[in-house]
Amino acid sequence: MVGEMRDLETISLAITAAETGHLVLATLHTSSAARTLDRLLDVFPPHQQEQIRVMVSESLRGVISHQLIPRADGTGRVLALEILTNTPAVANVIREAKTYMLPGIIQTGKKQGMRLMDDTLIELYQRGLISAQEAYARAEQKQMVRQQVGK
Repeated sequence: MVGEMRDLETISLAITAAETGHLVLATLHTSSAARTLDRLLDVFPPHQQEQIRVMVSESLRGVISHQLIPRADGTGRVLALEILTNTPAVANVIREAKTYMLPGIIQTGKKQGMRLMDDTLIELYQRGLISAQEAYARAEQKQMVRQQVGK
């Protein structure tokens, strides 16, 4: 377990451990699966980028991004998740340095258990658990969420 991957040495050790078959659970303060991968990969110098992308594309199993959002009734917080699982399409996007394509892959990967944060926000709003303002404020695709929550 790696509490927070903040520097090159820590990230490098975590990737090496994962590559050798160890289960590595780590935290990184980002707001989405794509940003998590970007931060993880961008810490490496340019001459190592291609090799690291290949290593991550082969050893990554998934990314879970979460937010704790104030409940609409004011009685605490509710969990919102974004889930990315490594599929051949995800691995290819990582190898090709096209992580900007991940939201689309997550959107089409629902049958593999993937889910976008925006979809979770809309669902939580529709269930009455969070306010429209909270859903909109935390959305990536604000226009799409605005249409769904009526803000």
